[in-house]
Amino acid sequence: MDANDMGNALEKVLISEQEIKDKLAQMAKKIDEDYRGREILLVGVLKGATMVMADLARLIHTPAEIDWMAVSSYGAATKSSGVVKILKDLDSDLTGRDVLIVEDVIDSGLTLDWLTRNLSSRGAASVEIAALLRKPEAAKVEVEVKYIGFDIPDEFVIGYGLDYAEKYRNLPFVGTLAPQVYQ
Repeated sequence: MDANDMGNALEKVLISEQEIKDKLAQMAKKIDEDYRGREILLVGVLKGATMVMADLARLIHTPAEIDWMAVSSYGAATKSSGVVKILKDLDSDLTGRDVLIVEDVIDSGLTLDWLTRNLSSRGAASVEIAALLRKPEAAKVEVEVKYIGFDIPDEFVIGYGLDYAEKYRNLPFVGTLAPQVYQ
């Protein structure tokens, strides 16, 4: 799927496919430097992080395992409620492991704050965050993000794993929807 397939549903492209590729390569290089000589467990947050996780994992040269969690704090809304529910837990034991949470977007920070504390409590040696997107204006809690791709405005975005009503995840860029789609 690309911008042409969306017709008038696409308002604008915020971050191009090439910009995403370039930024992920920079992030992977920094991750490799920081984790040299160690192994990491990449923990993707479903479903939005699938594209980021797949592309970032392929760029990292550090030995890495991959696991997934599904957590929800949105329900049917477009804003986080802050009440986190685990829908799918990890299969991996975190004891003594270096964990890198991979996220698509950080909105309020409430879910990641909870998730970071939860994974740390399981005995992880370290828990860090890599996120493609961050919305600083939407932050309700400060979350330390070690690897950040882009700061974006507090707009509802789609593409590259991000959806609206489970659509548009497979766009190769990050964009905004035209208002007539969701109003």
